[in-house]
Amino acid sequence: MNFFEHQDKARQNTQQLIGLFAASIAVMIVAIYIAALFLFRMAPRIWWHLGLFLSVAGVTIIAIAIASLYKIFYLRAGGSVIAQELGGRLLLPEMADEQGRQLLNIVEEMAIASGISVPEVYLLESEHGINAFAAGFSPNDAVIGVTRGSLQHLNRDELQGVIGHEFSHILNGDMRLNLRLMGLLHGILFIYLAGELLWRWRVRSSSEDKGLPLWAFGLALMAIGGIGLLCGRLIKAAVSRQREFLADASAVQFTRNPDGMTGVLQKLQQMDSRLITPGAEAASHMFFGNALKLSFGEDMFATHPPLTERIGRIGGLNARDLGAMPSPMRNQAHSQDGLAMGFAGGGNPTAVTPEQVVNQVGSVAPEHFAHAQALLAQLPETLRLQVREQQSATAIAFALALDTENPQVQERQIAWLSQVQPAELVEKTLEFSSEISQLDPSLRLPLVDLTIPALRQTSAKECQRLCKCVQGLVTARGSLSLWDFVLQLVLWHRLQPCINPTSTTAVEFTSIEQIWSDSILVLSALARVGQSQPDEIAYAFRSGVFRLPGAGQQEKPDAPVACNFADIKKSIERLRLASPKLKQALVDACAHTVLLDNKVTPSEADLLRAIAMTLDCPIPPFLNSQRGFPKPKQSSAK
Repeated sequence: MNFFEHQDKARQNTQQLIGLFAASIAVMIVAIYIAALFLFRMAPRIWWHLGLFLSVAGVTIIAIAIASLYKIFYLRAGGSVIAQELGGRLLLPEMADEQGRQLLNIVEEMAIASGISVPEVYLLESEHGINAFAAGFSPNDAVIGVTRGSLQHLNRDELQGVIGHEFSHILNGDMRLNLRLMGLLHGILFIYLAGELLWRWRVRSSSEDKGLPLWAFGLALMAIGGIGLLCGRLIKAAVSRQREFLADASAVQFTRNPDGMTGVLQKLQQMDSRLITPGAEAASHMFFGNALKLSFGEDMFATHPPLTERIGRIGGLNARDLGAMPSPMRNQAHSQDGLAMGFAGGGNPTAVTPEQVVNQVGSVAPEHFAHAQALLAQLPETLRLQVREQQSATAIAFALALDTENPQVQERQIAWLSQVQPAELVEKTLEFSSEISQLDPSLRLPLVDLTIPALRQTSAKECQRLCKCVQGLVTARGSLSLWDFVLQLVLWHRLQPCINPTSTTAVEFTSIEQIWSDSILVLSALARVGQSQPDEIAYAFRSGVFRLPGAGQQEKPDAPVACNFADIKKSIERLRLASPKLKQALVDACAHTVLLDNKVTPSEADLLRAIAMTLDCPIPPFLNSQRGFPKPKQSSAK
């Protein structure tokens, strides 16, 4: 399956999950109804009372729904909420020890390799077992949590295997499913807690000889809620196990190092993966290894497959030629073709077709990981360290918007910046601009991504102000270059978890008619910033439009429509809510708009990756760009 099929499968699993929980709730309603019959002294004379049944059903459904929706809404703030509930603290570079810095480096490398935002990293300091998790609703708001025991007992190869496993969950859409599980289970837990409250009160009905005491009814609710939780754990285990196998295989394919993953699992056999935090029960299905100690019915309720079976499957992979092993996140029909055309090492890196772009979404090869390490190694050590500091990251973002080829334009930009920012920050911006101008263009987009964790530590207001300042610098230039468009788009998208932490990414649109005008606007923008001649702009636009599903039935403009950056952002916000199938068609249309000649320049590669990432469809780096791409086009749009 490719990325979009995995996303669609995760969505189907969510629907199946809701169906299973609905069945569990139906059983609970019947059980509560029977307890209510005894409470009101109807049983055993009367076993059917429509009014009572409807009352019980209504109250139960409303209570569970409110509790579940409350939890899901609470979790919409992002993966950081989960990490903090589990006792994690944000791992800041300036406060990290040697083990922590190694972890941050691995996470940065894998984020650059996969094309997603660099996740925040949380350290579970008091947890001495070997474990980790990924949490969030989308790749853009994901966080990685790692126990102190993992840092103490794993070497770099083994830690890479663990982080690769968690990145697979991020790319395959497992995180959203995991959070939905937490929300639904919380609703069932509410029934148990309500019963516990009644039992603790020990309040009896008005007459002890009439009906069931209220505390006994509470005890019955506890039993019913407990059974519901057991059913929920069974569902959670069934959903989780198979996805753990997939994540293990993806981690091996990602690093091309089965020994790393095998080493981790063997250490889990000898040591422990259990957590001591009270929140481990609710989040047990999210972890790398079993977070709970299970005795009776361990196989039935375990959220993870047995370690021997996981090791055995990796051993099977180890016996194969890993170089020929298809990625679980890649369309197998096109994987080797994609590699030959320059996405992962071999062949001529200038030749790229739109179909190969689509097939590479969410797909990560070992070459991408090695390429990310090589890219980061090209960054000066001082810049690599400063990008993790908040003020320096802000200055770097501003520096990336400066025109380094035209001193007069840059003076105009600096004059504008001096009016809205402190002199110290302006001076830093100029220093970084001089340093960045010496870097290879292929390092610009990774550099933007490296600034994001530090920038997200500011308030929502500060993040909005930063985006407006970058837009102001672009406006001061007087024209919109392709890179200007990419920079604004990436910063705006990457900072959304800070600017609007409760924004939803749930599917709302399943037909092209619902998002037709938004698609036209985005394709218009791509055609304008990607081409310079009017006939090329029109041809690029038409090439993309005709790739949209149902294009023959829709009204198509003859030329790109007028648009500004604010309009583009609004359209992208809507397109992010499209179904995976529609997103696949959108990425394909965007690729046809940009790749007129089936060749890609570094600037065009950045553009394609930027527009795809805003749709939560990450594309890994186009490899060998610094050696094989032709000279970028000098194109701009007013």
